Amino acid sequence: MTPDLDRRLHRVPRPGAHKVVVLALDGVYPFELGIPHRVLGSAGGRYEVLSASVDGGPVRTDADLTVTPGHGPEALADADTVIIPPHALVPGRAAADPAALAALARVRPGTRLVSICTGAFLLAAAGLLDGRRATTHWALSDYFQELFPRVEFDPGVLFVDHGDVLTSAGAASGVDVCLHLVRGDHGTEVANRVARVCVVPPYRDGGQAQYVERPLPPASEAGTGPTRDWALGRLGGPLPLHELAAHAAMSPRTFARRFQEETGLSPGRWLTQQRLRRARRLLESSDLPVERVAHEVGFATATSLRRHLAAEAGVTPSTYRRTFRATY
Repeated sequence: MTPDLDRRLHRVPRPGAHKVVVLALDGVYPFELGIPHRVLGSAGGRYEVLSASVDGGPVRTDADLTVTPGHGPEALADADTVIIPPHALVPGRAAADPAALAALARVRPGTRLVSICTGAFLLAAAGLLDGRRATTHWALSDYFQELFPRVEFDPGVLFVDHGDVLTSAGAASGVDVCLHLVRGDHGTEVANRVARVCVVPPYRDGGQAQYVERPLPPASEAGTGPTRDWALGRLGGPLPLHELAAHAAMSPRTFARRFQEETGLSPGRWLTQQRLRRARRLLESSDLPVERVAHEVGFATATSLRRHLAAEAGVTPSTYRRTFRATY
């Protein structure tokens, strides 16, 4: 690191700096473990960021390495903020290790709690999310809701902020929630400066949708499957219900009912999803103007595409393209 960059980061905590303790659990993900240190540690000494394990010993990561946090669970007792980074979950085991719950119990009342990805499982197992809205990685939605039915789970956002408890989704949303902490604690100017140092986007709203991959329901030889396959080859044109039903040799009413039973969606909603799926691929892989993308996938206007994409992903087509455009 150059002296100039080291000066800009000013990693030495200021007197009275906000104390953040990152609790590393067994199977911790190395990338996310480092996010609080990288982001909050780049805030000009405004935060003192420490790491801790549940027993003061080394912690096995989900990669082929082991890390040794500098502190044991006693560090949690006087923390101002405690962050739980994600760790590997083992199906069939308890949602949280008793030692992890015991360590979390050391946290004093009023301490701000933050989870990244599967870190929410520990907060939920401790009962700290009961009756609250919370999130984690979208791929774990069903498992999380099965284990913690008293939590109001929202799989479609980047993070949820209750003030005293924040939960965030997978990987990069940990950066988003840490920047959100800086912004709330010290204002937009400081947060933007930290984002520039870390070379990350300065702001993604917590309510923005996770970029969820929704697989197509498998087509079968019976029912509406062949018609779904047929429709996918004709997304650029109008596909009214009567035309879909005629292809399936059913009445519109019967077709709509069968379609809902097989896919869980109405024909109209399914077509919108497939058009958005195709539009997202074109935005990622082509230079086509937004108006042309809209035409190619069957939206009447670019305004219609913008409205539907904003409803699904919380962003405009141009923002989506900047975020996901392939550069290789």
